[in-house]
Amino acid sequence: MSAPGKEHISISPRVKCLLVDDLEENLIALAALLHRDDVDVLQARSGAAALELLLQHDDVALAFLDVQMPEMDGFELAELMRGMERTRHIPIIFVTAGANDKRRQFKGYDAGAVDFLYKPLEPLVLRNKAEVFFQLHRQKQQLARQLEELTQTLRLNEMFTAVLGHDLRNPLSAILTAADLLQRRSEDEAVRRSAGRMLASGKRMGRMIEDVLDLARARLAGGIPLRRGETDFGALVHRMVQEHQAASPKHPIEMSQDGDLVGDWDSDRLAQVASNLIGNALQHGDANAPVQLRLDGTQADAVSFTIRNVGVIPPALQPHLFDPFRGGAQRRGRNGGLGLGLYIVQQIIQAHHGQVEVESGMEGPYTVFRVSLPRRGTEVIKL
Repeated sequence: MSAPGKEHISISPRVKCLLVDDLEENLIALAALLHRDDVDVLQARSGAAALELLLQHDDVALAFLDVQMPEMDGFELAELMRGMERTRHIPIIFVTAGANDKRRQFKGYDAGAVDFLYKPLEPLVLRNKAEVFFQLHRQKQQLARQLEELTQTLRLNEMFTAVLGHDLRNPLSAILTAADLLQRRSEDEAVRRSAGRMLASGKRMGRMIEDVLDLARARLAGGIPLRRGETDFGALVHRMVQEHQAASPKHPIEMSQDGDLVGDWDSDRLAQVASNLIGNALQHGDANAPVQLRLDGTQADAVSFTIRNVGVIPPALQPHLFDPFRGGAQRRGRNGGLGLGLYIVQQIIQAHHGQVEVESGMEGPYTVFRVSLPRRGTEVIKL
């Protein structure tokens, strides 16, 4: 709270302004017009001196350049400034005592000028034009700081998520082991039922923790790591179908396959893809219609996997299906998940240099996911 009788004064961030003119009196006059507590005025009497100042000072907000100077005129200095990475974005206003010559203006704008001022200068016009660029520069600085803070916050959050997910797995493993022992060894039916519920809930929590860890790996490590090896995709999908069919015996799954389905893939990760897509189709599709799987290995360099179920995804959700925490979480009937399943599917497929696409409602009341996987990983050619 401010002290009684005193006003709170907001101090603007300081900005730097460069003045270049070969006449000392002109520099003094310009500096006097632009003098403010929050502006540092840099003065140079030649193009060479101006370049030295620009090497010493970063983040200059605006430059006033006199057009007519010996050795290096204002146009030449502007071209040199535009040619250097650290100075190419500095706004330049040319100051000239010459006549309002259109050809000279075109040359100045071509050299990178944002405006021309003609002597004698109007103080109010000069100050107002300068203030516009000072405010723009302050806004740019503020946005850069906010972006840096947000980036750092996001990285810390993702690191925290990764550490938290990793540390949760150890106690969860102990809980699952204890629940499994209770279910298998207890003779009390009520205890076995409770242990079974604990086991199911623990496994569901384990899947969510793995999803969180995969999210952290994708964001922090630049992608989900793979352990490739010879993999029979047909046998892998068949195993996932059996697992889901045991959990949902009343919801039929139809599977067909053609050709060679062997490739150089990460079998555990592709099992995750197949399980997520099959589970997604069972959960969100019409329970009275079969989920249809199609595996095509007839191509020499790639294998395709198609999964179709009856049911249409609302058009408003379709662009966000592969977004983390969005696509799956907003669809009907979602329970026990984080909305990461389809995002992780996409990340795994992209790590294999493949593609995953979805169509819904295009040809009848169906949702179709299509996965294409190159048989071999990308090889690095050493020269």
